[in-house]
Amino acid sequence: MLPAHAKVGPEQAERLGRDLTPLGAERAGNAAGSIPAWEGGLDRPIPGYRPGMHHPDPYASDPVLYTVDRDNLERYRELLAPGLQRLLERQPDYRLRVLPTRRSAAAPQRIYAATRYNAEHAELIAGGNGVQGAAAGIPFPLPQDGQEAIWNHVMRYRGEQIHMLTNQAAVLANGSYNLLKLDRHIYFVYGREGMTPQGLDNTLFYYKYRVVAPARVAGSALVVQETLDQVLAIRKAWRFNRGERRVRRLPMLAYDSPQPDTNGMAFADQVDTYNGAPDRYQWQLLGKREMLVPYNSYAVHRQGLPYAEILQPRHVNPELLRYELHRVWVVEAQLRTGFSHPYAKRRFYLDEDSWQILLVDLYDRRGELVGLQESHPISYYEVPMFGSTLETIYDFVGGRYFVDGLDNNEPMYDFQVALSPRDFTPQALRREGN
Repeated sequence: MLPAHAKVGPEQAERLGRDLTPLGAERAGNAAGSIPAWEGGLDRPIPGYRPGMHHPDPYASDPVLYTVDRDNLERYRELLAPGLQRLLERQPDYRLRVLPTRRSAAAPQRIYAATRYNAEHAELIAGGNGVQGAAAGIPFPLPQDGQEAIWNHVMRYRGEQIHMLTNQAAVLANGSYNLLKLDRHIYFVYGREGMTPQGLDNTLFYYKYRVVAPARVAGSALVVQETLDQVLAIRKAWRFNRGERRVRRLPMLAYDSPQPDTNGMAFADQVDTYNGAPDRYQWQLLGKREMLVPYNSYAVHRQGLPYAEILQPRHVNPELLRYELHRVWVVEAQLRTGFSHPYAKRRFYLDEDSWQILLVDLYDRRGELVGLQESHPISYYEVPMFGSTLETIYDFVGGRYFVDGLDNNEPMYDFQVALSPRDFTPQALRREGN
């Protein structure tokens, strides 16, 4: 049996909620005063918010502190991930609007309590491919290595269930694209109130989607049963093909399996920035840095915003994006010998306050930087939960990019939808496709 990773002692765990936030970030601001102290985040709806609304921006009056572009890149290079540097170098009309740092990430009190418990009880098993001793909360708020940090992202709190209508688009080098609208449901097992480690039954969540538009592919559907240890038990996935009128079990929907309808720009393990088993990579925790990252992206989340205003040729409209200075954990993943993946190396930048991955540098087998992945997050303060409203993947080789999460002209996410595991079976998928 492979050894488990050691848990932290009570004296370290006691730091949570004291000099560290309940999820393990540094509570204090930085010495320069450019990063403030964490004071609880946005843990309740702001004035003017009503259920069902796209989230009003609590920081709409913040001024732009400065702008980073190709002309002044050298001045700010140390604060930027290599992928963002490359994007600025290649796109003369792209820029980063840098606004005041707002530490808005928050989660329910029970998630904080579970995280405190996990600090002394959760551990990696099976060579780091699984986690035991946790049923909710961040498993490793004081991470000892890269695997623990990446599991914190995979197992972070995202509510108990979600219904959402979103669009995705593969924007080609000439600026052309087609929108694909998906009707999505997620039922989280890990993180549910009252869940126990034994009750998880090696399941993280259930997920399904149905294609709504365009008409030529509408009705096709997919259901996924996401396991916690995917080496022990691979994720189960079934697809309903409208043309065949039948449900098929997919032999593999993991690692570098291409995501459908992304023009080859997105792989299965890039959903939610990173997901699935970590066994194909060696993980190294490189420490923590102050960096400019996407944050509090309410402008691109605004209700009624035309998608054509967001999707510009070669990149998302920079006037709709917000970057802030935050501390991030840096994790590097190197492909193990004997495994294959188009990305032989990835460098992840994880928000210290939420464990959401904000940026990923993507390198090919020759060590060339070939892409950049971004998550543009907001606080869904009615839950409360901090997560992406828009995700992008830039292909530097092809001069194109992929966007997922366009919801400006759709109903807002429903975190109270009634769901159960019975809604995520092959039989339910057939009903979903009809």
